[in-house]
Amino acid sequence: MNSFWVAGVDEAGRGPWAGPVVAAAVILDPEKPIFGLADSKKISEKKREALYEPIFLSACSVGVGVVSAEDIDRTNILKATFQAMRQAIQNLKSLPSEIWVDGNQSIPGIESQRTFVGGDALHECIMAASIVAKVYRDRLMCEYDQLYPGYEFSKHKGYGTATHIQKLQSLGPCPIHRMSFVPLKAFSKSD
Repeated sequence: MNSFWVAGVDEAGRGPWAGPVVAAAVILDPEKPIFGLADSKKISEKKREALYEPIFLSACSVGVGVVSAEDIDRTNILKATFQAMRQAIQNLKSLPSEIWVDGNQSIPGIESQRTFVGGDALHECIMAASIVAKVYRDRLMCEYDQLYPGYEFSKHKGYGTATHIQKLQSLGPCPIHRMSFVPLKAFSKSD
């Protein structure tokens, strides 16, 4: 059944205090295997970067979805994550037969999907999606580092590190901070 195509879907950036949430959908080509795929959290940044272009070159289709910090604040991180996943699926050039999602929650409004807890360690299409989402988001955070110098976004990628806390204390939040997140509430302007 050659026409049965599965799109793996995963996200990056649900936990950070700044920046967007990014999702990717990947339909792998069984005729063009990509060696070294793994859960993006279990491989180095260098290895993720090395796999990023080959995924785009070898896959049948790759789609990416990005939802801003402002939209995360307007809705919530779960709704924003699902929105990014739907965008990623819509940005595929080919229509998949089935969607395989990392996690235990189905994407609202999407037909023919299966969820897999730990799917980014089980299925190569989800592994590829996790790598694409992570690298794409990391690159965006490096661009934001140029737009908002001083926060060191290229180092911590918006996560709640000691450095990020120190930068928030000295500079206050910038437009890509997720002000709805509890740690950021201390910096909200409620004068």
